[in-house]
Amino acid sequence: MAVGSALLLALSLAGGGDAEAETPPAHAEGALPSGATWVMDVPSGWNGTVLLYSHGYVAEGQPNPARNASTDAVRDAALARGYALIGSSYSRTGWAVGEAVPDQLATLEEFTRRFGAARREIAWGTSYGGLVTTALAERHGDRFDGTLALCGLQQGGVAHFNALLDTTHAVKTLIGGLDDVPLTGVPDQATATRWAGRVTEALRRAQETPEGRARVSLAAALYNLPSWPGPMVPEPAPDDYDTWEVNQHRHMVGPFFNVAYTWRAEAEARAGGNVSWNRGVDYRSLLAASSDRKEVEALYGKAGLSLRADLRALNAGARVAPEPSAVANLARTGLFRGSLRAPMLTVHTTGDGVVPIQVQNRYRRLVGDGALLGQAYVRRAGHCAFTAGEVLAALGALEARLDGRTWSLDPAALNRAARDIDPAAPAFTPAAPGPYLRPFDAPHHPDGKGGS
Repeated sequence: MAVGSALLLALSLAGGGDAEAETPPAHAEGALPSGATWVMDVPSGWNGTVLLYSHGYVAEGQPNPARNASTDAVRDAALARGYALIGSSYSRTGWAVGEAVPDQLATLEEFTRRFGAARREIAWGTSYGGLVTTALAERHGDRFDGTLALCGLQQGGVAHFNALLDTTHAVKTLIGGLDDVPLTGVPDQATATRWAGRVTEALRRAQETPEGRARVSLAAALYNLPSWPGPMVPEPAPDDYDTWEVNQHRHMVGPFFNVAYTWRAEAEARAGGNVSWNRGVDYRSLLAASSDRKEVEALYGKAGLSLRADLRALNAGARVAPEPSAVANLARTGLFRGSLRAPMLTVHTTGDGVVPIQVQNRYRRLVGDGALLGQAYVRRAGHCAFTAGEVLAALGALEARLDGRTWSLDPAALNRAARDIDPAAPAFTPAAPGPYLRPFDAPHHPDGKGGS
Protein backbone atom coordinates (compact mmCIF):
# COMPACT_ATOMS: atom_id res chain seq x y z
CA MET A 1 0.00 0.00 0.00
CA ALA A 2 1.35 3.42 -0.97
CA VAL A 3 0.67 6.18 1.55
CA GLY A 4 2.42 9.50 1.07
CA SER A 5 3.24 12.18 3.61
CA ALA A 6 0.25 14.21 2.45
CA LEU A 7 -2.02 11.31 3.38
CA LEU A 8 -0.44 10.93 6.82
CA LEU A 9 -1.03 14.60 7.50
CA ALA A 10 -4.60 14.32 6.27
CA LEU A 11 -5.21 11.35 8.54
CA SER A 12 -4.08 13.32 11.55
CA LEU A 13 -6.41 16.20 10.68
CA ALA A 14 -9.47 14.22 9.54
CA GLY A 15 -12.42 15.14 11.68
CA GLY A 16 -15.51 13.65 10.10
CA GLY A 17 -16.00 15.70 6.98
CA ASP A 18 -15.63 19.29 8.17
CA ALA A 19 -16.09 21.28 4.97
CA GLU A 20 -14.14 24.19 6.43
CA ALA A 21 -11.01 22.20 7.31
CA GLU A 22 -8.17 22.92 4.89
CA THR A 23 -5.99 19.84 4.51
CA PRO A 24 -3.46 18.89 1.86
CA PRO A 25 -4.76 16.62 -0.89
CA ALA A 26 -4.34 12.92 -0.15
CA HIS A 27 -4.04 9.86 -2.35
CA ALA A 28 -4.03 6.30 -1.02
CA GLU A 29 -4.08 2.82 -2.49
CA GLY A 30 -4.43 -0.55 -0.80
CA ALA A 31 -6.07 -3.94 -0.74
CA LEU A 32 -9.01 -5.56 1.04
CA PRO A 33 -8.94 -9.02 2.65
CA SER A 34 -10.93 -10.29 -0.35
CA GLY A 35 -8.03 -9.43 -2.64
CA ALA A 36 -9.76 -6.44 -4.25
CA THR A 37 -7.66 -3.31 -4.48
CA TRP A 38 -8.94 0.17 -3.66
CA VAL A 39 -7.99 3.75 -4.46
CA MET A 40 -8.92 6.95 -2.63
CA ASP A 41 -8.45 10.63 -3.40
CA VAL A 42 -9.31 13.38 -0.93
CA PRO A 43 -8.89 16.97 -2.14
CA SER A 44 -7.68 19.94 -0.19
CA GLY A 45 -10.71 21.46 1.49
CA TRP A 46 -12.78 18.29 1.29
CA ASN A 47 -16.45 19.29 1.22
CA GLY A 48 -17.49 16.38 3.42
CA THR A 49 -19.09 14.26 0.67
CA VAL A 50 -17.54 10.97 -0.41
CA LEU A 51 -18.43 9.42 -3.77
CA LEU A 52 -18.16 5.62 -3.96
CA TYR A 53 -17.67 4.71 -7.63
CA SER A 54 -18.64 1.29 -9.05
CA HIS A 55 -16.88 0.56 -12.34
CA GLY A 56 -18.24 -1.25 -15.39
CA TYR A 57 -17.88 -4.83 -16.59
CA VAL A 58 -14.35 -6.21 -16.89
CA ALA A 59 -13.98 -9.39 -18.94
CA GLU A 60 -12.05 -12.37 -17.65
CA GLY A 61 -8.32 -12.01 -18.16
CA GLN A 62 -8.42 -8.25 -18.64
CA PRO A 63 -6.62 -5.75 -16.37
CA ASN A 64 -8.76 -4.86 -13.37
CA PRO A 65 -7.33 -1.89 -11.48
CA ALA A 66 -9.24 -0.06 -8.77
CA ARG A 67 -11.05 3.01 -10.10
CA ASN A 68 -12.77 5.88 -8.34
CA ALA A 69 -14.24 7.81 -11.30
CA SER A 70 -15.62 7.09 -14.74
CA THR A 71 -13.07 9.25 -16.59
CA ASP A 72 -10.07 11.41 -15.79
CA ALA A 73 -12.09 14.51 -16.69
CA VAL A 74 -14.83 13.58 -14.23
CA ARG A 75 -12.24 12.83 -11.55
CA ASP A 76 -10.56 16.20 -12.01
CA ALA A 77 -13.87 18.09 -12.01
CA ALA A 78 -15.13 16.31 -8.90
CA LEU A 79 -11.91 16.82 -6.95
CA ALA A 80 -11.87 20.49 -7.94
CA ARG A 81 -15.31 20.81 -6.34
CA GLY A 82 -14.20 19.24 -3.08
CA TYR A 83 -15.53 15.68 -3.41
CA ALA A 84 -13.60 12.73 -2.02
CA LEU A 85 -13.45 9.87 -4.52
CA ILE A 86 -13.12 6.18 -3.67
CA GLY A 87 -13.64 2.83 -5.37
CA SER A 88 -12.47 -0.76 -5.54
CA SER A 89 -11.52 -3.18 -8.31
CA TYR A 90 -13.86 -5.94 -7.01
CA SER A 91 -12.15 -9.22 -6.15
CA ARG A 92 -13.39 -10.95 -9.33
CA THR A 93 -13.94 -9.92 -12.91
CA GLY A 94 -16.99 -10.81 -14.99
CA TRP A 95 -20.54 -10.79 -13.58
CA ALA A 96 -19.22 -10.27 -10.08
CA VAL A 97 -22.08 -8.46 -8.33
CA GLY A 98 -21.79 -10.89 -5.42
CA GLU A 99 -18.18 -9.79 -4.90
CA ALA A 100 -18.58 -6.15 -5.94
CA VAL A 101 -21.20 -5.18 -3.36
CA PRO A 102 -19.27 -6.32 -0.24
CA ASP A 103 -15.99 -5.03 -1.69
CA GLN A 104 -17.52 -1.59 -2.25
CA LEU A 105 -18.99 -1.52 1.27
CA ALA A 106 -15.62 -2.56 2.70
CA THR A 107 -13.93 0.23 0.73
CA LEU A 108 -16.32 2.74 2.26
CA GLU A 109 -15.56 1.40 5.72
CA GLU A 110 -11.84 1.68 5.02
CA PHE A 111 -12.31 5.28 3.98
CA THR A 112 -14.16 6.06 7.22
CA ARG A 113 -11.42 4.40 9.27
CA ARG A 114 -8.76 6.48 7.57
CA PHE A 115 -10.45 9.83 7.10
CA GLY A 116 -13.34 9.89 9.53
CA ALA A 117 -17.08 9.82 8.90
CA ALA A 118 -18.24 11.74 5.87
CA ARG A 119 -21.03 14.27 6.11
CA ARG A 120 -22.66 12.64 3.09
CA GLU A 121 -22.09 9.29 1.34
CA ILE A 122 -23.18 8.82 -2.27
CA ALA A 123 -22.82 5.63 -4.32
CA TRP A 124 -22.53 6.04 -8.06
CA GLY A 125 -21.53 3.93 -11.04
CA THR A 126 -21.60 3.50 -14.80
CA SER A 127 -22.92 0.66 -16.98
CA TYR A 128 -22.53 -2.64 -15.10
CA GLY A 129 -21.40 -0.38 -12.25
CA GLY A 130 -24.86 1.19 -12.42
CA LEU A 131 -26.22 -2.29 -11.70
CA VAL A 132 -23.85 -2.59 -8.73
CA THR A 133 -24.97 0.85 -7.57
CA THR A 134 -28.62 -0.21 -7.79
CA ALA A 135 -27.83 -3.33 -5.75
CA LEU A 136 -26.21 -1.10 -3.12
CA ALA A 137 -29.24 1.20 -3.16
CA GLU A 138 -31.82 -1.57 -2.80
CA ARG A 139 -29.98 -3.84 -0.36
CA HIS A 140 -27.93 -1.38 1.65
CA GLY A 141 -29.92 1.80 1.18
CA ASP A 142 -29.60 2.75 4.82
CA ARG A 143 -25.83 3.07 4.28
CA PHE A 144 -26.10 5.85 1.67
CA ASP A 145 -27.64 9.30 1.51
CA GLY A 146 -28.28 8.92 -2.21
CA THR A 147 -27.24 7.09 -5.37
CA LEU A 148 -26.48 8.02 -8.99
CA ALA A 149 -26.75 5.30 -11.65
CA LEU A 150 -25.43 6.28 -15.09
CA CYS A 151 -26.24 4.14 -18.15
CA GLY A 152 -26.95 1.31 -15.74
CA LEU A 153 -28.02 -2.27 -16.44
CA GLN A 154 -31.01 -1.84 -14.18
CA GLN A 155 -32.92 -4.55 -15.99
CA GLY A 156 -30.72 -7.01 -14.09
CA GLY A 157 -28.71 -9.97 -15.31
CA VAL A 158 -31.51 -12.39 -16.19
CA ALA A 159 -33.38 -9.81 -18.28
CA HIS A 160 -30.14 -8.74 -19.95
CA PHE A 161 -29.26 -12.24 -21.13
CA ASN A 162 -32.83 -12.98 -22.19
CA ALA A 163 -32.83 -9.89 -24.42
CA LEU A 164 -29.51 -10.92 -25.98
CA LEU A 165 -30.95 -14.39 -26.56
CA ASP A 166 -33.96 -12.96 -28.43
CA THR A 167 -31.82 -11.10 -30.96
CA THR A 168 -29.45 -14.05 -31.39
CA HIS A 169 -32.42 -16.39 -31.90
CA ALA A 170 -33.78 -14.11 -34.62
CA VAL A 171 -30.45 -13.97 -36.48
CA LYS A 172 -29.97 -17.74 -36.29
CA THR A 173 -33.54 -18.57 -37.32
CA LEU A 174 -34.09 -16.03 -40.09
CA ILE A 175 -30.71 -15.35 -41.64
CA GLY A 176 -29.44 -18.92 -41.78
CA GLY A 177 -26.08 -20.65 -41.99
CA LEU A 178 -25.87 -20.96 -38.22
CA ASP A 179 -27.47 -24.33 -37.48
CA ASP A 180 -24.32 -25.53 -35.71
CA VAL A 181 -24.01 -22.38 -33.54
CA PRO A 182 -25.93 -22.86 -30.27
CA LEU A 183 -27.73 -20.05 -28.50
CA THR A 184 -26.61 -21.06 -25.00
CA GLY A 185 -24.23 -23.50 -23.36
CA VAL A 186 -21.03 -21.63 -24.19
CA PRO A 187 -18.18 -23.80 -22.85
CA ASP A 188 -15.33 -21.27 -22.79
CA GLN A 189 -14.19 -17.85 -24.00
CA ALA A 190 -12.44 -19.16 -27.10
CA THR A 191 -15.63 -20.86 -28.25
CA ALA A 192 -17.62 -17.73 -27.42
CA THR A 193 -15.38 -15.64 -29.64
CA ARG A 194 -15.63 -18.16 -32.47
CA TRP A 195 -19.43 -18.33 -32.30
CA ALA A 196 -19.69 -14.54 -32.15
CA GLY A 197 -17.57 -14.35 -35.30
CA ARG A 198 -19.85 -16.79 -37.10
CA VAL A 199 -22.95 -14.77 -36.24
CA THR A 200 -21.25 -11.54 -37.28
CA GLU A 201 -20.27 -13.01 -40.63
CA ALA A 202 -23.87 -14.11 -41.23
CA LEU A 203 -25.01 -10.56 -40.54
CA ARG A 204 -22.53 -9.19 -43.07
CA ARG A 205 -23.93 -11.51 -45.73
CA ALA A 206 -27.50 -10.58 -44.85
CA GLN A 207 -26.77 -6.91 -45.34
CA GLU A 208 -26.24 -7.49 -49.06
CA THR A 209 -29.95 -8.06 -49.85
CA PRO A 210 -33.23 -6.25 -49.07
CA GLU A 211 -34.56 -9.44 -47.48
CA GLY A 212 -31.52 -9.74 -45.25
CA ARG A 213 -31.69 -6.10 -44.20
CA ALA A 214 -35.35 -6.49 -43.24
CA ARG A 215 -34.49 -9.47 -41.06
CA VAL A 216 -31.57 -7.62 -39.48
CA SER A 217 -34.03 -4.88 -38.53
CA LEU A 218 -36.32 -7.41 -36.87
CA ALA A 219 -33.45 -8.92 -34.89
CA ALA A 220 -32.42 -5.41 -33.79
CA ALA A 221 -35.97 -4.49 -32.82
CA LEU A 222 -36.18 -7.36 -30.34
CA TYR A 223 -33.42 -5.64 -28.34
CA ASN A 224 -34.77 -2.13 -28.94
CA LEU A 225 -31.49 -1.23 -30.62
CA PRO A 226 -31.45 2.52 -31.30
CA SER A 227 -31.14 4.02 -34.77
CA TRP A 228 -28.08 6.04 -33.79
CA PRO A 229 -24.99 3.90 -33.11
CA GLY A 230 -22.32 6.41 -32.17
CA PRO A 231 -21.36 10.07 -31.88
CA MET A 232 -19.43 10.01 -35.16
CA VAL A 233 -22.60 9.18 -37.11
CA PRO A 234 -25.39 11.75 -37.62
CA GLU A 235 -28.74 10.99 -36.02
CA PRO A 236 -31.07 9.83 -38.82
CA ALA A 237 -34.48 11.35 -39.53
CA PRO A 238 -37.39 9.71 -37.69
CA ASP A 239 -38.64 8.01 -40.87
CA ASP A 240 -35.29 7.26 -42.55
CA TYR A 241 -35.61 3.54 -41.90
CA ASP A 242 -32.92 2.52 -44.37
CA THR A 243 -30.37 4.51 -42.38
CA TRP A 244 -31.81 3.19 -39.13
CA GLU A 245 -31.07 -0.34 -40.27
CA VAL A 246 -27.58 0.50 -41.55
CA ASN A 247 -26.77 1.99 -38.16
CA GLN A 248 -28.20 -0.98 -36.27
CA HIS A 249 -26.25 -3.36 -38.46
CA ARG A 250 -23.09 -1.37 -37.77
CA HIS A 251 -23.62 -1.88 -34.07
CA MET A 252 -24.47 -5.57 -34.37
CA VAL A 253 -21.33 -6.40 -36.33
CA GLY A 254 -19.35 -4.41 -33.74
CA PRO A 255 -19.42 -5.36 -30.07
CA PHE A 256 -22.94 -6.76 -29.80
CA PHE A 257 -22.44 -10.48 -30.35
CA ASN A 258 -19.03 -10.55 -28.74
CA VAL A 259 -20.79 -9.36 -25.59
CA ALA A 260 -23.71 -11.72 -26.21
CA TYR A 261 -21.45 -14.77 -26.20
CA THR A 262 -18.40 -13.89 -24.09
CA TRP A 263 -20.43 -12.42 -21.23
CA ARG A 264 -22.77 -15.41 -21.46
CA ALA A 265 -19.88 -17.88 -21.18
CA GLU A 266 -18.72 -16.25 -17.96
CA ALA A 267 -22.24 -15.91 -16.52
CA GLU A 268 -23.14 -19.53 -17.31
CA ALA A 269 -19.95 -20.81 -15.71
CA ARG A 270 -20.56 -18.69 -12.62
CA ALA A 271 -24.26 -19.53 -12.31
CA GLY A 272 -23.88 -23.22 -13.09
CA GLY A 273 -25.88 -23.48 -16.30
CA ASN A 274 -28.09 -21.71 -18.80
CA VAL A 275 -29.58 -18.50 -17.43
CA SER A 276 -31.85 -17.68 -20.39
CA TRP A 277 -34.96 -18.97 -22.13
CA ASN A 278 -37.39 -18.15 -24.90
CA ARG A 279 -39.79 -21.05 -24.47
CA GLY A 280 -43.27 -19.53 -24.34
CA VAL A 281 -42.16 -16.12 -25.63
CA ASP A 282 -44.47 -14.51 -28.20
CA TYR A 283 -42.26 -12.57 -30.58
CA ARG A 284 -45.28 -10.92 -32.19
CA SER A 285 -46.01 -9.24 -28.86
CA LEU A 286 -42.38 -8.20 -28.39
CA LEU A 287 -42.25 -6.56 -31.81
CA ALA A 288 -45.58 -4.81 -31.21
CA ALA A 289 -44.06 -3.13 -28.15
CA SER A 290 -40.67 -2.37 -29.73
CA SER A 291 -39.56 1.18 -30.45
CA ASP A 292 -38.38 -0.11 -33.84
CA ARG A 293 -41.69 -1.67 -34.97
CA LYS A 294 -42.45 0.85 -37.74
CA GLU A 295 -38.96 0.45 -39.17
CA VAL A 296 -39.36 -3.32 -39.33
CA GLU A 297 -42.76 -3.09 -41.00
CA ALA A 298 -41.43 -0.61 -43.57
CA LEU A 299 -38.39 -2.69 -44.50
CA TYR A 300 -40.38 -5.93 -44.71
CA GLY A 301 -42.83 -4.21 -47.02
CA LYS A 302 -40.00 -2.86 -49.15
CA ALA A 303 -38.42 -6.32 -49.41
CA GLY A 304 -41.72 -8.04 -50.21
CA LEU A 305 -41.33 -10.38 -47.24
CA SER A 306 -44.04 -11.73 -44.95
CA LEU A 307 -43.39 -10.38 -41.47
CA ARG A 308 -46.17 -12.59 -40.13
CA ALA A 309 -44.45 -15.70 -41.50
CA ASP A 310 -41.10 -14.77 -39.96
CA LEU A 311 -42.69 -14.10 -36.59
CA ARG A 312 -44.40 -17.49 -36.77
CA ALA A 313 -40.99 -19.05 -37.45
CA LEU A 314 -39.51 -17.31 -34.40
CA ASN A 315 -42.33 -18.50 -32.18
CA ALA A 316 -42.17 -22.04 -33.52
CA GLY A 317 -38.44 -22.23 -32.83
CA ALA A 318 -38.61 -20.72 -29.35
CA ARG A 319 -37.66 -23.85 -27.44
CA VAL A 320 -34.77 -22.78 -25.20
CA ALA A 321 -35.46 -23.66 -21.57
CA PRO A 322 -33.43 -22.42 -18.60
CA GLU A 323 -31.67 -24.24 -15.83
CA PRO A 324 -33.79 -23.04 -12.87
CA SER A 325 -30.94 -23.23 -10.35
CA ALA A 326 -28.70 -21.16 -12.66
CA VAL A 327 -31.39 -18.51 -13.09
CA ALA A 328 -31.85 -18.41 -9.32
CA ASN A 329 -28.09 -18.00 -8.83
CA LEU A 330 -27.90 -15.10 -11.29
CA ALA A 331 -31.05 -13.48 -9.93
CA ARG A 332 -29.72 -13.65 -6.38
CA THR A 333 -27.27 -10.84 -7.13
CA GLY A 334 -29.07 -8.93 -9.89
CA LEU A 335 -32.84 -8.97 -9.34
CA PHE A 336 -34.41 -5.60 -8.53
CA ARG A 337 -37.74 -4.76 -6.96
CA GLY A 338 -37.60 -0.96 -6.90
CA SER A 339 -37.19 -0.92 -3.13
CA LEU A 340 -35.29 2.34 -2.70
CA ARG A 341 -34.73 3.81 0.74
CA ALA A 342 -32.98 7.00 -0.34
CA PRO A 343 -33.13 9.19 -3.44
CA MET A 344 -31.67 7.79 -6.66
CA LEU A 345 -31.02 9.66 -9.90
CA THR A 346 -30.57 7.74 -13.15
CA VAL A 347 -29.13 9.25 -16.35
CA HIS A 348 -29.22 7.59 -19.78
CA THR A 349 -28.25 8.56 -23.32
CA THR A 350 -31.04 8.27 -25.88
CA GLY A 351 -28.86 6.32 -28.33
CA ASP A 352 -27.44 3.60 -26.07
CA GLY A 353 -27.02 0.36 -28.00
CA VAL A 354 -25.53 -1.60 -25.10
CA VAL A 355 -28.13 -0.85 -22.43
CA PRO A 356 -31.28 0.32 -24.23
CA ILE A 357 -32.94 3.40 -22.77
CA GLN A 358 -36.12 1.38 -22.15
CA VAL A 359 -34.59 -0.10 -18.99
CA GLN A 360 -35.41 3.23 -17.35
CA ASN A 361 -39.10 2.83 -18.16
CA ARG A 362 -39.06 -0.53 -16.37
CA TYR A 363 -37.21 0.74 -13.33
CA ARG A 364 -39.60 3.68 -13.02
CA ARG A 365 -42.51 1.23 -12.98
CA LEU A 366 -40.79 -0.83 -10.31
CA VAL A 367 -40.06 2.08 -7.98
CA GLY A 368 -43.29 3.92 -8.54
CA ASP A 369 -42.44 6.65 -6.02
CA GLY A 370 -41.37 9.75 -7.92
CA ALA A 371 -40.15 11.32 -4.69
CA LEU A 372 -37.30 8.83 -4.49
CA LEU A 373 -36.45 8.19 -8.15
CA GLY A 374 -35.39 10.97 -10.50
CA GLN A 375 -34.55 10.29 -14.16
CA ALA A 376 -32.71 12.44 -16.68
CA TYR A 377 -31.72 11.87 -20.30
CA VAL A 378 -28.96 13.04 -22.64
CA ARG A 379 -29.58 13.25 -26.39
CA ARG A 380 -26.46 11.52 -27.64
CA ALA A 381 -25.45 8.21 -29.18
CA GLY A 382 -23.19 5.81 -27.38
CA HIS A 383 -23.01 3.90 -24.13
CA CYS A 384 -22.14 6.04 -21.10
CA ALA A 385 -21.24 8.88 -23.48
CA PHE A 386 -21.48 11.67 -20.92
CA THR A 387 -19.39 14.81 -20.62
CA ALA A 388 -17.80 15.66 -17.30
CA GLY A 389 -20.16 18.62 -17.06
CA GLU A 390 -23.19 16.37 -17.47
CA VAL A 391 -22.01 13.99 -14.76
CA LEU A 392 -21.31 16.81 -12.29
CA ALA A 393 -24.59 18.54 -13.15
CA ALA A 394 -26.43 15.31 -12.42
CA LEU A 395 -24.57 14.98 -9.14
CA GLY A 396 -25.56 18.54 -8.28
CA ALA A 397 -29.22 17.74 -8.98
CA LEU A 398 -29.01 14.72 -6.69
CA GLU A 399 -27.39 16.77 -3.94
CA ALA A 400 -30.11 19.42 -4.25
CA ARG A 401 -32.68 16.66 -3.73
CA LEU A 402 -30.73 15.43 -0.69
CA ASP A 403 -30.79 18.95 0.71
CA GLY A 404 -34.55 18.59 1.06
CA ARG A 405 -35.83 19.95 -2.23
CA THR A 406 -38.01 18.19 -4.76
CA TRP A 407 -36.35 16.87 -7.92
CA SER A 408 -35.27 19.69 -10.23
CA LEU A 409 -34.42 17.99 -13.53
CA ASP A 410 -35.37 20.55 -16.14
CA PRO A 411 -33.08 19.81 -19.13
CA ALA A 412 -32.35 23.49 -19.79
CA ALA A 413 -31.30 24.05 -16.18
CA LEU A 414 -29.14 20.92 -16.20
CA ASN A 415 -27.48 22.08 -19.43
CA ARG A 416 -26.71 25.47 -17.87
CA ALA A 417 -25.16 23.78 -14.87
CA ALA A 418 -23.10 21.49 -17.12
CA ARG A 419 -21.80 24.43 -19.19
CA ASP A 420 -20.56 26.11 -16.03
CA ILE A 421 -18.39 23.06 -15.37
CA ASP A 422 -17.25 21.87 -18.79
CA PRO A 423 -16.98 23.65 -22.18
CA ALA A 424 -18.13 20.48 -23.99
CA ALA A 425 -21.68 20.99 -25.26
CA PRO A 426 -24.21 19.35 -22.91
CA ALA A 427 -27.32 17.66 -24.29
CA PHE A 428 -29.85 17.00 -21.54
CA THR A 429 -33.24 16.48 -23.16
CA PRO A 430 -36.79 15.40 -22.35
CA ALA A 431 -37.46 11.72 -23.12
CA ALA A 432 -40.21 9.18 -22.59
CA PRO A 433 -38.79 5.67 -23.18
CA GLY A 434 -41.16 2.91 -24.19
CA PRO A 435 -41.43 -0.48 -22.45
CA TYR A 436 -38.51 -2.81 -21.84
CA LEU A 437 -39.35 -5.92 -23.83
CA ARG A 438 -38.13 -8.73 -21.59
CA PRO A 439 -38.33 -7.69 -17.92
CA PHE A 440 -37.45 -10.09 -15.14
CA ASP A 441 -38.08 -8.58 -11.76
CA ALA A 442 -40.02 -11.22 -9.86
CA PRO A 443 -38.96 -14.61 -8.46
CA HIS A 444 -38.20 -17.19 -11.12
CA HIS A 445 -41.02 -19.57 -12.02
CA PRO A 446 -40.08 -23.22 -12.51
CA ASP A 447 -41.58 -23.24 -16.03
CA GLY A 448 -39.06 -20.65 -17.20
CA LYS A 449 -41.58 -17.85 -17.54
CA GLY A 450 -40.45 -15.64 -14.71
CA GLY A 451 -41.03 -11.98 -15.37
CA SER A 452 -43.01 -8.95 -14.38
